[in-house]
Amino acid sequence: MNVGWNGTVRPAEEAVISVFDHGFLYGMGLFETFRTYEGRPHLLERHLKRLSDGCRSLGIVYDADANAVRKWLSDLMEANDLNDAYVRLTVTAGVGELGLPSSDYTKPDSLLLVKPLPSPPARLYTEGRELVLLKTRRNTPEGEIRLKSLHYMNNIIAKRELLELAAAPGAEGLMLTREGWLAEGIVSNVFFAREGTIYTPSVATGILPGVTRARIIELAQAAGIEVQEGLYTWNDLITAEEVWVTNSIQELVPVTTLRNLEGNKLAVGGGTAGPVSKKLLAAYREEAVFGRDV
Repeated sequence: MNVGWNGTVRPAEEAVISVFDHGFLYGMGLFETFRTYEGRPHLLERHLKRLSDGCRSLGIVYDADANAVRKWLSDLMEANDLNDAYVRLTVTAGVGELGLPSSDYTKPDSLLLVKPLPSPPARLYTEGRELVLLKTRRNTPEGEIRLKSLHYMNNIIAKRELLELAAAPGAEGLMLTREGWLAEGIVSNVFFAREGTIYTPSVATGILPGVTRARIIELAQAAGIEVQEGLYTWNDLITAEEVWVTNSIQELVPVTTLRNLEGNKLAVGGGTAGPVSKKLLAAYREEAVFGRDV
C-alpha cells in the first residue's frame, strides 16, 4: 500500500514517525476525514480551514494549500488504484525534545492515508440505523472548542462500550455531557426534527463542530427550515418526529430506532426515513456529486 508523506507518495513502510514526535508522545496533532465523489474531495476547503485553524491554536505551523492537497490526493489514489476513497489527512507536531514544548512546532509532518470507500447498503438511507444511548460521557474539550485531535481515547472507550452492548449491526453510540445534555455520536453529529423545526446540540456542549453538520444546517436554512442549536435531553430525542446523524463519510443517515440504557428500543418516525432527512440528503448529494464545493 502507498501512503502520502509530506507531499510525496511512497510505500507505507517508508513513512516512519520518530519516537520523539510530539504527536506520539503527547497527542499533539490533528486530523481530518473526508471522502471523494468521482475522485473529487467534497468540502475540502472547509476541512482544511478547520485543520489549519486548529493547528494554529496548538502552535503547529501548518497552513494547507487546497490545490496542492488535491494533486497529492489524486496521485495517491492513482498509486493505490482507487477511483473513490475514504481519506484521512493527519498533521502531527513533529520531533521535539522530551518534555513539554517551550515554543511553536515549526516542522510538522503531514500524512495522507486512503482506503476503499465503504459501500453501505442503500436501505441504510431508507430503513436507517439504531442509535444507542451510552453510559460513557463526552469529555470536555481541552480548549475553547473541540479539535479533531490525535487524542481520541474518549471516542474509543465509547466504541468499546457499544461493542459490548451487542447492538444492531451498524448502530451508532450516543454520548451525553456530564450534565446530561445531548452531545454527539462516536463518529457523528446528531440532529432531530419536530413540528417543522430542526434541532441540534450546540457547539457549547463540547461537540466537534462537524463540517457536514455545518453544511446540513446551511442547506436546511436555504430550504426555509428553521434550525435551532441548543441544550437538549434524551427526552427531547425520543419525542422527535425524525432523528439523523451526520459525518463526512456516510453523509446523512436516518435514525429509526433509539435504545436507552436499559436496552429498551423505541421506533422513530414509523421506522423509516422521514421527509426532512430525505430532502436534506438529496440536496447534500446533489452538490457533492456535481462538484459544487462550497
